[in-house]
Amino acid sequence: MATINEKFTNYFTGLNPAVLALTGAFMMPAVGYAQNSYQSPDRAGPPPLLVAQNAIDGPTYADLVSLSDRSAVVVRAEIRRQSQVAAERAPGLAPGHARLYIEAKTLALIAGNSSLGESLAYLVDVPLNAKGKPPKLKNREVVLFANVAGRGVKGAVQLQLTGRPAQLDYTPELEARLRPILSGLIASDAPPVITGIGDALAVKGTLTGESETQIFLETADRSPVSLTVLRRPGQAPAWGVSWGEIIDSAANAPPRDTLRWYRLACALPQRLPSNANLARDPVARQLAESDYAFVISQLGPCSRLITEANAT
Repeated sequence: MATINEKFTNYFTGLNPAVLALTGAFMMPAVGYAQNSYQSPDRAGPPPLLVAQNAIDGPTYADLVSLSDRSAVVVRAEIRRQSQVAAERAPGLAPGHARLYIEAKTLALIAGNSSLGESLAYLVDVPLNAKGKPPKLKNREVVLFANVAGRGVKGAVQLQLTGRPAQLDYTPELEARLRPILSGLIASDAPPVITGIGDALAVKGTLTGESETQIFLETADRSPVSLTVLRRPGQAPAWGVSWGEIIDSAANAPPRDTLRWYRLACALPQRLPSNANLARDPVARQLAESDYAFVISQLGPCSRLITEANAT
């Protein structure tokens, strides 16, 4: 593939350096919890993020990463008291739901640097049961994905939950799934947030059926990430990801249900944007589109059961 690599080098050397840089001005939106600090049920306040009950099949890997990624703290807690907020003081409450003011005891800080203390308080929306009543949650152990919003009058740390839902029933299995995700998100080699596609170029080789496609991604911190798809005569196409300045044609594809897989599968568009395709020849443009579609099919779907893509 030396000939193809030389063509890539010659092509990109002639481009403006700004085109070669992986740019990404878009940043993941911060969760604005400060303006939504929680209040006791006898005082009106802004609506919290709605929280549904656990999905029957439990959260997917993408669900857990999404919740963890946007939360300052992940807490294991035991619910000690619940009070229903009057409907007229619960703006945005969905039909068939009740808004509860929860007081809980901190059992463990699974992730986060905040000092929480023993007492927690937060609002959560839950579906009503068949009798039109909210469920009894006292003594239930839960995992909370949240931001710290302040402290209440009695010193309880007020939390704002950060997703739909951000209160999950605690199990040892859930904690075991969470810990490697939380560790990975703060690791020095954590993969960057993918924000889009910069440029893509496909170049045919000297042999029939030989080609190489390189796709440069945009990231939130502007760190370089690129995809490479290689086709050789008589062989299945192969692809990989380079997480750095050096484009490695021998790079591997990330295994499913890893942070690197999540960053790609849950962020990349389903089709290659036309304006990102640098090729002018129709055949080369089609090759770039096909190779990108191949990568998307190999990544597979970003399956979610309890969260929404890009939800804040």
